[in-house]
Amino acid sequence: MTVIIVTFLSFLFIFILIGVSSAMKAEKTTKDYLIASRNIPSWLASLSAAATNTSGYMFIGLIGYTYKAGLSSIWVTIGWICGDYFIWRSVYKKLRTESEEAEVSTVPSFLAGRPGQESRLITIVAGILTLVILAAYASAQLTAGSKALHVLFKWNYSVGAIIGAIIVVLYCLAGGIRASIWTDAAQAIVMIISMSFLLGSAMLTVGSPVALFAELKAIDANLVALFPENLQFGIVLFILGWFFAGIGVIGQPHMAIRIMTIKSVEAMKTARRAYFGWYIPFSITAVGVGLYSRVILPNVKAFDPELALPLMAKELMPEIFVGLILAGLFAATMSTADSQVLSSSAALTQDIFPDFGKNRLRTKAGTVIIVFIALCIAVFLPGNKSVFTLVVLAWSLLGASIGPVMILRSLGVNLSGLAGSSMMISGAAATILWRFFLGYHTSIYDILPGIAAAVLVFFVFKIYEAIKGTSINEQA
Repeated sequence: MTVIIVTFLSFLFIFILIGVSSAMKAEKTTKDYLIASRNIPSWLASLSAAATNTSGYMFIGLIGYTYKAGLSSIWVTIGWICGDYFIWRSVYKKLRTESEEAEVSTVPSFLAGRPGQESRLITIVAGILTLVILAAYASAQLTAGSKALHVLFKWNYSVGAIIGAIIVVLYCLAGGIRASIWTDAAQAIVMIISMSFLLGSAMLTVGSPVALFAELKAIDANLVALFPENLQFGIVLFILGWFFAGIGVIGQPHMAIRIMTIKSVEAMKTARRAYFGWYIPFSITAVGVGLYSRVILPNVKAFDPELALPLMAKELMPEIFVGLILAGLFAATMSTADSQVLSSSAALTQDIFPDFGKNRLRTKAGTVIIVFIALCIAVFLPGNKSVFTLVVLAWSLLGASIGPVMILRSLGVNLSGLAGSSMMISGAAATILWRFFLGYHTSIYDILPGIAAAVLVFFVFKIYEAIKGTSINEQA
């Protein structure tokens, strides 16, 4: 156990050191703290985006979901990657161009419109959505880390959340978004190495994928079924829902801000290749670990499936590698939590209360406030709360509310304050209705009806304003 702790703490120290060292490169301005002066190399920004995207969702949530669902879980990953690729090809280059022309440092301020045509209403609504949802989202990452420490060391769930929060505060205060990006890139390397080691150990224990499928079928034939059962709306809409999950990446402020930091528009192709060159192999590895864990840990009622990765590491690997796995998992949670904390604090200090965040010190104070809020949510949530559920809900709320407006704004469409805010509110409301009141989210991921509602509102406003002889592009 001592070896595990030493290995784990060593990697955490390295991450802190990388984050703090970024301060040597940073400029002492609020703009640099929030958007790294738009001079981040493309490969570095894309590695950071990939690590931020996967996070505790992959290490804890997706592996737990795959453990329960079996092979059919691949559609979540396939749909998500395809939608994500679509956004990279069609929107991100325009987002990078438009955001630089507007000279903005936050997503809500970008959504507000072109310089001289800004809508304060859009800024406030987008800022509130970003603040509330990302704070809860960050708490899910802290919860994921606390689950791992609980299963390995029997520590209270709050301990892991507190450790993660302290580390995030340390390097975010040191270098802002630049520190987040630097540490994300280092964490991405640790994440894929640790996941690959675990998959290799599982294959040595169980055998090839052919042997794996035979074992899974012996446990439950449904575990090797290509499609899930009892889908109310059929497999096509089920997969389409997860494709729109990938589309929803454009609505994640902590992802979009990384695109805005890339050095130049010309570097976007390199960034895209680096992003998917890491993201696709890592996703395949995570699903593989989830499937092998179902064979290695067959007693599904004996533990929380979202603890499959740390339990399997503890059973299969020497202590030094268990420490590496734990470091990879914790790295995943921090790579997302730090990004979400910075985007959320930016919304608080730059968009909702812009007078408060006029200097760098106050902006940093906003970061501490958001970390404290996220930590409180993580600590007071039940220890067995599903990370997968928390992440996919937060993702769908942001993707359905901010996503459609973000696409339109990136394409050069300037929305009126009423139209833009109505789109965001309707997208979030439809997502909540679909999941909590209709209960159809297991058949169609709730981001799809959420985006559909926002798009419908856009066309309603467009038709109404055409009838009135005005333009939706005119500022209200």
